[in-house]
Amino acid sequence: MKRSATVLLTALAPVSWGTTYAVTSEFLPADRPLFTGLMRALPAGLLLLALGRVLPRGVWWGKAAVLGALNIGAFFPLLFLAAYRLPGGMAAIVSSVGPLFVVGLSAVLLRQRPATRTLLTGVAAVFGVSLVVLEAAGAPDALGVVAALASTASMSAGTVLTKKWGRPEGVGPLVLTGWQLTAGGLLIAPLALFVEGAPPALDGRAVAGYLYLALANTAVSYWLWFRGIGRLSATQVTFLAPLSPLTAAVVGWAALGQSLTPVQLTGMALAFAATAAGQLTPRRPAVPAATRPREDLGTAADRPPARTAAGK
Repeated sequence: MKRSATVLLTALAPVSWGTTYAVTSEFLPADRPLFTGLMRALPAGLLLLALGRVLPRGVWWGKAAVLGALNIGAFFPLLFLAAYRLPGGMAAIVSSVGPLFVVGLSAVLLRQRPATRTLLTGVAAVFGVSLVVLEAAGAPDALGVVAALASTASMSAGTVLTKKWGRPEGVGPLVLTGWQLTAGGLLIAPLALFVEGAPPALDGRAVAGYLYLALANTAVSYWLWFRGIGRLSATQVTFLAPLSPLTAAVVGWAALGQSLTPVQLTGMALAFAATAAGQLTPRRPAVPAATRPREDLGTAADRPPARTAAGK
């Protein structure tokens, strides 16, 4: 029950991210991807820093900067660039390969051998998401495809490194999230000013949209996401990511008057099934205590990472 609750809470993050497109298109100024990324990241990061009141120490200054760049600073601009350049749901199709990226990176960085079932589940998730969004997609833009792949690779690498490095002693997921959002926001800020110029004038709808993105869509969602990474395997967490484009499709149908065809409904069912299958852990034969290695890589992914002292 405790693991199920963790999975459900972590799943709220990609569900919230699935509302980003509708909020951006209905509430926010057009053609401001970098400013929008900045407004999502930096206010949320500063808020969590104020709540946690803990700064990195030692090597964690560098680790927080790397994680912030991968999960936020590079991911947000690349994600919005892909969304602006790719038609319809093409960006969602490309980004749905994230679970396969994480499986590959976990094999290299975490020494977790991918199971055949996991690979097949990842392919099924990509196929299911493709059925949901492919009808709205047109001819792909080369730069948009590269940006979508790069954003997915960046977030996947950040997810695996977050799992590998764990957290310093006495630091919870809220503080770690604040470090990353602040680092990522500071990375985006000069880029947004240089590329897009001064911030645009904001009306009440835009302010409400940015507040939602910064608080519910970013501060709370990323806290749940990094909390989940600490308690689940990297593969389990990333298999929740297809919930984001599926949520976007449901929101488009419910709030924006978009229709869902039988093919899209079939794809949603397949992607949901793949998401559920990605939460299952393969059973392994019992190993006698006398011969059991000190670190069982098959189960270590399902336990919280060992905490290390800050600066180690």
